[in-house]
Amino acid sequence: MTDAELKQQCRTHLPGHRALSPAELFAAMSDWCEAHSVAHDVYGNGKLIQEFEQKVARLLGCEAAVFCITGTMTQATALRIACTERGSKLVALHPSSHILKHERGNHQLFDHFHALQIGDPQRPWTMDELKAIPDQLGAATLELPAREIGGQCPSWDELAAIKAYCHEQGIHLHMDGARLWETAAAYGRPVGDIATGFDSVYVSLYKGIGGMAGAMLAGSAAFVAKAAEWYRRQGGNVYQRTPYVVAAAMQFDARLAAMPDYFKRTQWLYETLRAFPLLTPNPAQPHANMLHLHLPVSRDHALDIRSRIAEQHGVWLFNGASHAALPDHCFVELYVGDNLLRLADQRVREILTLWSDALAN
Repeated sequence: MTDAELKQQCRTHLPGHRALSPAELFAAMSDWCEAHSVAHDVYGNGKLIQEFEQKVARLLGCEAAVFCITGTMTQATALRIACTERGSKLVALHPSSHILKHERGNHQLFDHFHALQIGDPQRPWTMDELKAIPDQLGAATLELPAREIGGQCPSWDELAAIKAYCHEQGIHLHMDGARLWETAAAYGRPVGDIATGFDSVYVSLYKGIGGMAGAMLAGSAAFVAKAAEWYRRQGGNVYQRTPYVVAAAMQFDARLAAMPDYFKRTQWLYETLRAFPLLTPNPAQPHANMLHLHLPVSRDHALDIRSRIAEQHGVWLFNGASHAALPDHCFVELYVGDNLLRLADQRVREILTLWSDALAN
C-alpha cells in the first residue's frame, strides 16, 4: 500500500485541513458558483477574479494584486523586476528559502537574478546580517513565517528595523508570504500592518487557504502590471483562472477568520507537549500555527512508526520527515489546521501518547 493510500484510509489526521475528494470539492465549487452567479474569466479579465485581486490588495494595503498560476513563477518574476528597477541583480535570500531549496535553480538558469545567502540556516536573518553585505543589493526576501525552520518569524521590532533599513538603502524588500495569513494571529496585528513597508508581497491561495493552486502578487499598480506582462512571457497567461479562483475565494473569509483559533490551538499543543519530551517542538514558542517536531529516531524509523500507527489505529501523524543534523534524529512538520482544531483534547493526548510510546520502544 502506498503512503497516499494509507493516508486516505486513516479516520483521524493530525496535520492540516481535511482534504476534500475531487467530487466533494467540485460539487462545493459548483454550488458556490451557482449562488454567486460566477462567469468565467478570459485571460484574467472577469468580475470574480478582478474583485478577488482587489480584495487581496486591500487586505495587504497595496495598490494592486494579480493572480499567478504558481508561487514559483510569482516570486522569480517579482525579484527579476525588482532587480531591473534597482540596477542590481543581487538578491539576499535565506539559506532555507523556497527559491534555493525547491525551485531547481530557476533564478540562475533563466537569468532572473543572482542569489546571495544571508543569515544562519536555523534562524531568520537579521538587519545586522543585511547590513554586513558589502554589495549593492537589488532586493532582499523575507519569508513570513519561514516554513523550513518551523514557521519562525523575526520579532516585530526587528521586522520594523529591516523595513526601515531597506527603504533607506533603496533595497526592494519582497515578502515570501506563502503563509502570511498565519502570522497575523501570532503577531497580534492585521496582515496589512505586517505587509506595510514591503515593496512586493506574494501570498499563496492553496496552502493555509486550502484552494486548488495559484498565488497573488501585490504591490504598486505599476509593479503589478509589469509582473502580469512577464507572466504572459513565461507561459503563465492561463486562458481561464476561474476554477483556481473559485476554490480559494469560496473559503477565503472562513479560513482567515479561523486563523486566531488555529494559533490558540497551537499554543495549547505546545503546553500539552510538555508532557511528551520525546516530541520536541521548534521554535520553543509558536510563531504561527505551524511547527517542527524533532524526534530521537532516524527518518526511516519515524516513517515506519507513522505507517504502523496508521495501519493499526487509523491515525495519520504527519506527512513527510527530514533528516536532522544529529545521527538517528529527524524532524517532521505539523501544520495546525481544522483537523487538530476539531479533535477533542483527550483524543489528541491519546494520539501523542501512542506516538511517544512508539518512539521510546
